[in-house]
Amino acid sequence: MTDTRELITYNFRFTFLDGDDTDQTHTFSVQLDEQTLDAVFPPRETYPAWTKLEYSQCPNCPLNPAEHPQCPIAVSLIPLIDFVRDAVSFRKVRIAVESESRTYQKETTMQEAVSSLLGMLMVTAGCPVMDKLRPMLRSHLPFATASETAYRFLSMYMLAQYFLHKRGETPDFELEGLRTLFLDVQDVNQHFWQRFAAAQVEDASTNALVILDNLAQYAAFSLDIGELEETESLFRAYFPDAPSP
Repeated sequence: MTDTRELITYNFRFTFLDGDDTDQTHTFSVQLDEQTLDAVFPPRETYPAWTKLEYSQCPNCPLNPAEHPQCPIAVSLIPLIDFVRDAVSFRKVRIAVESESRTYQKETTMQEAVSSLLGMLMVTAGCPVMDKLRPMLRSHLPFATASETAYRFLSMYMLAQYFLHKRGETPDFELEGLRTLFLDVQDVNQHFWQRFAAAQVEDASTNALVILDNLAQYAAFSLDIGELEETESLFRAYFPDAPSP
């Protein structure tokens, strides 16, 4: 049967800046369904043992092993594990993230380069927890800073509440559920350490998880330190009673 889905392609081009393969470029491509943003990979006949759902299953995972024998994120990460299996996290690389609309490029460490790729795969695999972050891919921002990530997290969450309101559901405009979302994401990140250990990958992927987890923690922390109030001043044009700058 022919697959007629329209696909979005992201190419992650890694050029190593040190070592024996300096100036050699290695490309990892991610294809996403244009409508759903599901990651699309060729089917496999067999799967490594560390991809089983029950293998270090996240405590907040709602999936049933009888219906989902493999963890969807673990399955989506098989090509990435093979790609970076021997990568060292602090190795210098030039990473270019190419899409149809633009290209982002940066000279950085392997762990930061992999974190952008890892984040994309984790939210497009079909994990019910990480699926809640999928809307952020519509404005994918590789190499985002912690404050940029926090802003995008919060903006996405508020837009979700608007859509819930339109559907007649009860929105969470007080952001009370946002911390729960952050904690759920952190649980997933932390439990994947054990899966990566089973896959015997070098530290680039595990350190990339640290970066993603730190970004999520920063976004949660920003709710407690008043960053929202600091950001509020930037929206003064929306306030009819606000003084001119």
